[in-house]
Amino acid sequence: MSPVRAGIVVTGTEVLTGRIADRNGPWVSERLAELGVDVAHILVVGDRPDDLEAALRFIAGEEMDLIVTSGGLGPTADDLTAEVVARFAGRELVLDEAVEKKIEAILRGFARRFKFDPEAVREANRKQAMVPEGSIALDPVGTAPGLVVPFDGRVVVVLPGPPRELRPMWPAALDTEPVRELLERASPLRGYTLRMFGVPESEIAKSMREMEAEGIALPQVEITTCLRRGEIEIDVRYRDEAAATAEAVRAGFAERHRRHLFSLDGETIDSQVAGLLKGRRLGLAESCSGGLLAARITDLPGASAYMAGGVVSYSNEAKANLLGVDAALIEEQGAVSPEVAEAMALGALERFDADVSVAITGVAGPEGGTESKPLGYVCLHARLADGTAIARDPVIPGDRADIRERSALVGMHLLRILLSGEEPPL
Repeated sequence: MSPVRAGIVVTGTEVLTGRIADRNGPWVSERLAELGVDVAHILVVGDRPDDLEAALRFIAGEEMDLIVTSGGLGPTADDLTAEVVARFAGRELVLDEAVEKKIEAILRGFARRFKFDPEAVREANRKQAMVPEGSIALDPVGTAPGLVVPFDGRVVVVLPGPPRELRPMWPAALDTEPVRELLERASPLRGYTLRMFGVPESEIAKSMREMEAEGIALPQVEITTCLRRGEIEIDVRYRDEAAATAEAVRAGFAERHRRHLFSLDGETIDSQVAGLLKGRRLGLAESCSGGLLAARITDLPGASAYMAGGVVSYSNEAKANLLGVDAALIEEQGAVSPEVAEAMALGALERFDADVSVAITGVAGPEGGTESKPLGYVCLHARLADGTAIARDPVIPGDRADIRERSALVGMHLLRILLSGEEPPL
C-alpha cells in the first residue's frame, strides 16, 4: 500500500513577508503525521490568486493525495481562496444557503452592537457563503466556513487563517466522508527522538555511515538531524514494517555515543533536571547568563519544590556582597575565571542553604574579550554540598545571545551529570 501524501499551502502576504509567523503549516503537518500521512511540502504564498493557484497546481503535479490550505477565507477583497480552489477544481461557485444563514446569525449581533452598515454586512455574508459546487462546508468558528473539496481522486481541505479558528475546525474536517476515506489508506507513522549534547553533527553522519556499512537498512526509516539550542535532535520516523530497523538505529546511536546521548525517548534536558532535583534544594549564581539558567529551571511547573533561589551577580561588588566572593580573588584571577566560578558556587550553596549549586561567569561580548579570555569564554561550576563538583571553562561560539543561551544550557547539562553521577562528556 502506497503512503498517503499531503501538501500544505499557507496564504497571506503578512506571513510571506514575515510580519506574522506561520503557526498553521507546522501544526497541520504534525497532526497529519500523527494520522500516518506524509507531508511533502509546506508552501507560503501571498494574497495573489495566480500565485495561490500555481501553488495548488504544483502540489497536484507532485501527486499529493491531500491538499490543505489555510488563510484567504473571509469578507475582504483579498480573501480569495474559495474562489481559486473552485477554479482549480473545475467547480462553479454556488451559494450555500445553510451556510449563509449560519454566518448571518453570527454577524447579526456584531452589526447591531457596532452599528455596521447592514448592506455591507449582507454582502460580506454572501461572499463567505459562496462555495465550490459539490464541496462540504464546515461550520465557521469565526465567520468564515471551512471547505472540503473532493476532486479527481484528491481532497482539498480549505481552512481559515487564524489559528483560533483553524484548530477547532480540524476535527470537523477529519470527520467528513472524503477525508475519512482518504485516511483509511494511511498506515500508522511511528517515531522517536534522540537528544545529544557535546558531539558535532559530523559524528552523527559518520555513525550513520557505519550503521549502513553494518547492514542496517537506513533507507527504510526517515532520519533527520537538527542542531537546536546547542543540542542535537535526531528524529527517526518509520512505519510498522520497519520497526526492527528503527530499533537497530536507536541501538546503534546509543552504542556509539554513550557519553553524549542523554535522551533515548525525546525527554528534554529541562524535564530530566527537574526530575533529578526532586528532594533537593538548588541555588544559582549567574553573571553573564543574566538569569537565563534560573528561567529555564523555573519554566516547568513545580519548580518551587526545589528552586531555593538565585543571584544575578553581574558586577564584582555583587559577587562579593551577595555571594561572599573574596574581592582579592576577583582582583587576582579576574571575574571570569574558574576560581571565581567556584567561589560563586560555594556562595550560592551557603546563601540558599542548598544541596546543589551552579555558577556561571563569562565574557558574552561583543566587547571585553582578551587573548587569554576571548569572547565566549565561560567558566561554570556545579557543586554538591558534600564537595563533589564538575567545573568547565569552554569557549562558546556565536554572538552575545548565543553565548548567554548556551551558557545556561551547559549549566543544565553539568547539573544533570552531577546529579546523575554520569561520566562527564565535556
